[in-house]
Amino acid sequence: MNAIVKKAWGYRHIVLVVLWLLYIINYFDRLAVLTFLPFIQKDLNLTPVELGQLASVFFFAYSLAQVTAGFLADKFGPKRIMNIAIIVFTLVTALTGAVKSFGQFLALRIGLGLGEGHHFAPACRTINNWFPIAERGRSVSFFATSWAVAPAIVPVLITSISFSFFDGSWRPVFYLLAIPGLIGIWALWYFITNTPKEMLEKGRLSQEEYAHIMDANSASSVEEQASAEKKADKKSNRIFLQDGYFYVYTVLLFCQCAVYWGTTTWLTTFLVQQHGLNLKEMGFFASAPYIVAFFAMMLGGWLMDKVMHRMKPVALIAYIGCIAGFQPGIPLLFADGRCRCCMRYDPERIQGESGRDRSEERSGAGGLSVQAACGSRQFCRTSHRTSHMEETNELE
Repeated sequence: MNAIVKKAWGYRHIVLVVLWLLYIINYFDRLAVLTFLPFIQKDLNLTPVELGQLASVFFFAYSLAQVTAGFLADKFGPKRIMNIAIIVFTLVTALTGAVKSFGQFLALRIGLGLGEGHHFAPACRTINNWFPIAERGRSVSFFATSWAVAPAIVPVLITSISFSFFDGSWRPVFYLLAIPGLIGIWALWYFITNTPKEMLEKGRLSQEEYAHIMDANSASSVEEQASAEKKADKKSNRIFLQDGYFYVYTVLLFCQCAVYWGTTTWLTTFLVQQHGLNLKEMGFFASAPYIVAFFAMMLGGWLMDKVMHRMKPVALIAYIGCIAGFQPGIPLLFADGRCRCCMRYDPERIQGESGRDRSEERSGAGGLSVQAACGSRQFCRTSHRTSHMEETNELE
């Protein structure tokens, strides 16, 4: 019984949990900027174009880091690369609280992308080193849940901290986020090694667990695997060029990332500018899709294993769900009747209307009135009229 327990839970699982927590910290720093984006835009007087550039430059830097992350992890060891990555994005996050201009912010976004981009590949390499082949699928799946858990907790947590302790200010939150980063640096140093053998030599990994990890990678298994890899290498180029499924999968993943990160990047700005939500309300609604996503991931796995026994029908349901989920918001993108909780009116149309309140008389695309376009928040007619009259007077 004791041997079974040791196989079910061991030091390798502590390593996995620490890696998972480190990636949650990674997401804290990444999502903090996106969560406070509408308020940062206001404080720094950024234009929509500048805001888009700041959002995009992170992903360009992140994608470039992916090219070198795996190579560096192989050459210098995954622990060292992760340590540098965490130091970089922790420092950049703390400095974000002191940003004063677009140029400074742009440089910090590039630094954040380069730092965080060098975290994922070394983490996966560490998992591969610590888990036998038979357990790697489950371990990587658990690690991947950080992609849903972090966006579910980060917006509501950091907006609550800002609202409760800093009177709605966003700058102190970035200083505060340096603390989890420092804890992460210590946890990486104390709990993680590149290989189980290093931890065995330190006396913190049992011989039994070390044998369990290495049994699946015994000499005969390694030789068989090496032989198979040699044969695969000879065919790899041909497979890469001729496998149509690879290109289909790449396109699907590109579209999926576009939806995921497009939503994550602009959701908070949409909630604040389009629906007029305050800081605390925005944090809750920004977290809601990812709370649902966590349970949807579990449901998708259950459907594949127990009901449909295939991936394609489940994926089809997921993509149809994405399309259906975005349909209600499409008319809002083209609505020309706008109130202060949505966006400003077109100045030419305001002048043409002589400041007349159009919240009831003008409808947006698809027959949506401004009152309907405001969606989740109800603003009284007086506040609409006052806001629109003030804007008209300014223009005149």
